[in-house]
Amino acid sequence: MTLVAGVDSSTQSVKIVVRDADTGALVRERRAAHPDGTEVHPQAWIDALAEVTSGMLDDVEALAIAGQQHGMVALTEGGEVVRPALLWNDTRSADAATDLIAELGGPAAWAQAVGSVPVASFTVTKARWMATAEPENAARTARMMLPHDYLTWVLAGRPEQAWTDRGEVSGTGYWSPITNGYRPDLLELAMGHVPELPAVAAPGQAVGTTATGIVLGPGTGDNMGAALGLDAQPGDVVVSLGTSGTAFAVSRTPACDATGFVAGFADATGHYLPLVCTLNAARILTATAGLLGVDLEDFADLALSAKPGSGGLVLLPYFDGERTPNLPTARGSLHGVTRDNLTPSNMARAAVEGMLGGLAEAVDALVAVGVEPRRVLLVGGAASNRAVGAIAATLFDVPVEVPPAGEYVADGAARQAAWVLSGADAAPTWPQLGAGSTQRFDPAPVPAVREAYAAARTALYS
Repeated sequence: MTLVAGVDSSTQSVKIVVRDADTGALVRERRAAHPDGTEVHPQAWIDALAEVTSGMLDDVEALAIAGQQHGMVALTEGGEVVRPALLWNDTRSADAATDLIAELGGPAAWAQAVGSVPVASFTVTKARWMATAEPENAARTARMMLPHDYLTWVLAGRPEQAWTDRGEVSGTGYWSPITNGYRPDLLELAMGHVPELPAVAAPGQAVGTTATGIVLGPGTGDNMGAALGLDAQPGDVVVSLGTSGTAFAVSRTPACDATGFVAGFADATGHYLPLVCTLNAARILTATAGLLGVDLEDFADLALSAKPGSGGLVLLPYFDGERTPNLPTARGSLHGVTRDNLTPSNMARAAVEGMLGGLAEAVDALVAVGVEPRRVLLVGGAASNRAVGAIAATLFDVPVEVPPAGEYVADGAARQAAWVLSGADAAPTWPQLGAGSTQRFDPAPVPAVREAYAAARTALYS
């Protein structure tokens, strides 16, 4: 049996799966925690990766890493870390995003240049923030990498040439999936100079080996890894409910949305991955359950016992600000409160409807750039809650499916590792990937739920 490993280095934790390269059968898995926060020293990722891989790789022949998108790892010429990495959820670069948009000539100019309009999460805005707020650190930065690039580079022994992939690098704001190349002029606009950047590997290309001879794949971003792990095809819209919420779809053509709602990313296979991201997802449910003093099982019972619309309660779940719509300083708010409707069950359901309301609008935005959904796949930690799939069916117009819980980002990285090892033209088909049955919820839309959500958002932020 030939074994491959996939790593998901996410915001909150690192996970590894080891699978059979031919069938996808799971052999073993493990996870370790990452420190909380919006900036993290990359050494914490290295330490967690060492912990999670200890004793796991002795018989593994190839490995790839999928990581949280957008984070900025600034390095000196000698490869030393300049400052803690700014993560995707660090919103201090919101003003930098506004300035950069104006300096290039507006949102349409950015969409045409790189397929996306930058917001605070994008790496290019973090480069501008550093150049403005920490000019001495910007001047010391001779190399720049993304989180998964950095980890792959460390595993490869810190070679002269670092590597990335087109999926991950398409979220920087200085690489274009339209032209398939870097836009160094945009990084210079942001930072005043252009640090050395990783080379962009082709899908399925090996980029080095570890000290023990394990072949390394180029890795990818977490959303691209999930798409690969799910084997998402055109017509599949993936709604991922982790720390952040994302809605994305595989497309054969690049997206270019001047409104800024849809980021025109690339995927890990040579296609494209138009994506909409919200800052708030699973933690909306855990925070509300904590407020109500119940565990997530009882929370699901409460939410399902309330009627669609939560008795008129509407939660705008901008607990940590928001990325789409671009409201980095917004905060969560509860609307339509009366003495009659302020009940635990309505509050629980309003939390689920609020989490999904923005993502339903995200799917609308994907449709506006040409995506034709045939089903919605709900994945991520919050998708396992019993209330989420059933309530989602009231907000979406197509069938909602909840695949078996799994580490789909890590699985996608493992599938890429098997692809790299095989030398084939496409990733392998894995019949044994996933265990258990998929839940399906037929669409039963209740338009009033989405109308109330939109009305509350418009009243507060129009």
